[in-house]
Amino acid sequence: MEFQLLGPFAARHEGRQVLVGSRRQERCLLAVLLLHAGRAVTTERLIDLLWDGDPPASARATVHTYVGRLRAALRPYGVPVETRYEGYVVELGQHRLDAQEFTALAGRAAASGDPAERIRLYDDALGLWRGELLADVADERLRTRLGGRLAELRLSAVEQRAEAQLAMGLHDRVAADLAPLLDEHPTRERLVAARMTALYRTGRQADALRLYDGTRILLASELGIEPNRELRTLHERMLRGDPRLDRPPGPVYAVRVGDQWLPWSTSGHPALEFCNTYAGWGGDPLPGSDWLRGYAALAVWAGHLDLIEEWAVTRLREQAVREPAEADAALDEARRFRTDLYACLTDPQDGRAFKAVAGVVEDAARLSVFTRGEDGLGRWRPSPSAGLRLPLCAVARSAAELLADARRFSIRACASPDCGWLFLDESGRRRWCSLATCGAQRTDSHR
Repeated sequence: MEFQLLGPFAARHEGRQVLVGSRRQERCLLAVLLLHAGRAVTTERLIDLLWDGDPPASARATVHTYVGRLRAALRPYGVPVETRYEGYVVELGQHRLDAQEFTALAGRAAASGDPAERIRLYDDALGLWRGELLADVADERLRTRLGGRLAELRLSAVEQRAEAQLAMGLHDRVAADLAPLLDEHPTRERLVAARMTALYRTGRQADALRLYDGTRILLASELGIEPNRELRTLHERMLRGDPRLDRPPGPVYAVRVGDQWLPWSTSGHPALEFCNTYAGWGGDPLPGSDWLRGYAALAVWAGHLDLIEEWAVTRLREQAVREPAEADAALDEARRFRTDLYACLTDPQDGRAFKAVAGVVEDAARLSVFTRGEDGLGRWRPSPSAGLRLPLCAVARSAAELLADARRFSIRACASPDCGWLFLDESGRRRWCSLATCGAQRTDSHR
């Protein structure tokens, strides 16, 4: 089963709603047990939460009745509600709970050192929220008592995502996204700092300074405090025009690797990453939307995805400088291969595209060697004899492995006319890009 608490309460089995006819307090009781999944909640605690400290004389008997009904309703789906330590406990096992998924994704995002990966994970985590916690079964007081930690983690996730977006040069998006949130949390200084920075970097210095002044007045009138040191320092740096505050935005949906801009990791497989661009394949090509603009980008990308060793990246870049005509030829071949591979991946019936891809794959196989890695395991690697075609041979082998894998049938292309990014969708749940940057949340992305 799948339980959803981050918004209106929902319990689903194979996509079908269950517990539809249950009482609001029954669903609320189950939600409390789910929020404490694996841990017993005493009957006294349940009574206190359900009736906010003012229970009727029949409260204990009512709780027992609710538990009996929930047991009967959930037993066919293998969700036990057990009696334990003068209370009750729900053991989730393999069943899913959106609150647990949110916490796990937020933890992975916070631990990630890659801003692009951090944004992707925070997007996935925050996308689980469909409204306020238990929007239809809990009042504001109960919501605060039950979900204070989740609410704080949600705000913290928004703040850390905004900081990662600033590091990626996505200043306009941060400025727009944080505006409504600051209306709800105007004294949240970390949010204020992120939006001030975004406004400043988009040329709106006056708006950034006005935001600071408004926050300072609000903090003084409502809390009797001054802005914290970090916010005051940011304000002072803006006043004196500190050049360190300025960061030119990078290409849309890109990450900086060494001296090259590369696309965000979006798809879950190197062969798909090779096909994806900053702005996808849909619509008219946007200026600067293609990351494969020079041979250096191709070599660095192959090293970044561990298709070739780092020492080979350095050697290839030096060779490309010495042999520019050969480097251009290798780059053109890589671009043609990418076009054929995209067609092959999006249309399994395209025999022409498959034949073109197969030709490069077979050539790459002839230029491969079987080597022993530092971990003691053997692996196929493109031979140095491939010369400047080494990155192409590496991605061709990766493409061949995907085309020979059953996961090939879980490839989806974002349906947005302005996108077309490819990604693996083994869960069968996603309907648009893993990053959702294109906003294509309206239509199915199956092609």
